[in-house]
Formats: sequence, structure tokens, C-alpha cells
Amino acid sequence: MQPTKLFSKAIVTGFRRGQRNQKVSTSLVKIEGVDLKKDTEFYLGKRIAYIYRAQKSRKNKITKRETKLRVIWGKVRRAHGSSGLVRCAFRTNLPPKAIGATVRVMMYPSRV
Repeated sequence: MQPTKLFSKAIVTGFRRGQRNQKVSTSLVKIEGVDLKKDTEFYLGKRIAYIYRAQKSRKNKITKRETKLRVIWGKVRRAHGSSGLVRCAFRTNLPPKAIGATVRVMMYPSRV
């Protein structure tokens, strides 16, 4: 029996923008293996996690251990264009260093 897949990899490509203005509250994400707009429907509403390493360690609320890893949680909102990009809203806006970084698209909550 193979292990269950809990998340898919994705890359933050930037923020939603026009020619002159960008809306940093909405991030554009390219999910691995998704190349068409109809393929994005499975991922709508799924949780997304940007995991990064901070300078100072902080106690984890769940495990009660010191760690330098932090997470910004978000949600896949809708498709963006026809090439498989999705728009995501995070609880706090992603920092600029997140552009090009890998994020995890969790396989929950299920809409099946």
C-alpha cells in the first residue's frame, strides 16, 4: 500500500495585478500538474500553506517545542486565466520574498 498524498506542490508566481497596480491581497499560484482551467475545479476551496524559516525561534502552539518554522495559511479561491493558475487569499498578505517560493496545497477540505 502506498502512502496517502496529503498535499500538492505549487509555486507562487506573483500577485493579482493590472498594468499599473497590483493587489497584494490576492496571490497567483501555479499548482504542479494543473495545466487547464477545468483541472483547477478540484482545488477550489482547498487550504494552502506557505512555510518559511524565521530568524528567531518561537514555541509551537500545538507541539509546545521551539521552532523557527512559521506558516501563513490561505485558501484557493478561484481560477485565474485558462492555463491552470489559481487565485489564493492568505490570512496575512504574503511577503515579496514568497514570489517564486514553493507552497503546499493541502488535499482538504474535500468537496466530493
